[in-house]
Amino acid sequence: MTLLAVERIKLFTTRSPWWCTLIALVLTIGFGALMAGTSDEAIAPLNVAATQFGYGFGLVVVMVMATLAITTEYRFSTIRATFLAVPNRPSTLVAKATVVAVLAAVVGEIAAFGSWGIAGAIKPNVDLAINTAYEWRAVAGVGLVYALSAVVAVAVGVLIRHSAGAIAVLLIWNQLVEPLVQLIPRVGDDIHKWMPFNIANKLVTGNPDPTTRDVLQGPPPSDAVLGPWPAIGVFAAFAAVLLGIAIVVANRRDA
Repeated sequence: MTLLAVERIKLFTTRSPWWCTLIALVLTIGFGALMAGTSDEAIAPLNVAATQFGYGFGLVVVMVMATLAITTEYRFSTIRATFLAVPNRPSTLVAKATVVAVLAAVVGEIAAFGSWGIAGAIKPNVDLAINTAYEWRAVAGVGLVYALSAVVAVAVGVLIRHSAGAIAVLLIWNQLVEPLVQLIPRVGDDIHKWMPFNIANKLVTGNPDPTTRDVLQGPPPSDAVLGPWPAIGVFAAFAAVLLGIAIVVANRRDA
């Protein structure tokens, strides 16, 4: 508990988590409001999925926040003092990943329900009730995806240690590698179905999707072959393995 308290204090006494949290909330809720304000009931009726249009933008910002939480310690060499005070490096890094993941989950839930709420306020006559399992996952599932993605970001930050490099790797993978891998002839689509962030998105966009929405309404549907809950389980395992690798590497090299 002491380690968790220390990591919480270190996280909230720097500016980057506050700014990233604000930006993530403004982006996701802002896009929710934009989707509600521009929706046309005759062409593309507003639905629960559409309110989460900004989900991916908020995810990027949350991963940047999680990366900075560890890489700034390497940049200013405060990680050395941390490891001197607590020689058990795995405990320290797990505590940091836990605190960052909890913050990411809270941001994700506020962003998701905030987007849904503001859309309902803008279009009070539209039925945006959360009734089905799919609709609950589309909104409440955002926090879980954000939390696990934050763990992935912390692990990458530990491995690379430089803010710009770690952020570049995460953004290039999430925004370029996974979408563009589908362009590989014959095997691209099969590979894409097992890409980690595509698998994670299955929880939020996975079947059954009763809205039969256009792909431009809300986050792009995942084509992962697993069901929503097995998919997020695989992504959680991926995050855990990557964090484990990062801990082993951190134990073997100088801070």
